[in-house]
Amino acid sequence: MEKDLVEYIAKSLVDDPDGVEVNLIEGEKSTILELRVSQDDIGKVIGKHGRIAKAVRTILSASATKTGKRVVLEILD
Repeated sequence: MEKDLVEYIAKSLVDDPDGVEVNLIEGEKSTILELRVSQDDIGKVIGKHGRIAKAVRTILSASATKTGKRVVLEILD
């Protein structure tokens, strides 16, 4: 669920949607989502002063409240 959400949001933001890759790492108490985009699109995913990244993380935490797990979004370059 969260993986699809991050992938959809990222593909909507970037110029190269084929370059979007999301890896899911399941832990016992938390889930880590690794987001990788093409080098030219990294700024579009992070946003000015990290605003877009913060908004995506807020949406993820709201989405994860029903599962009770903590969700961490890592943007890899």
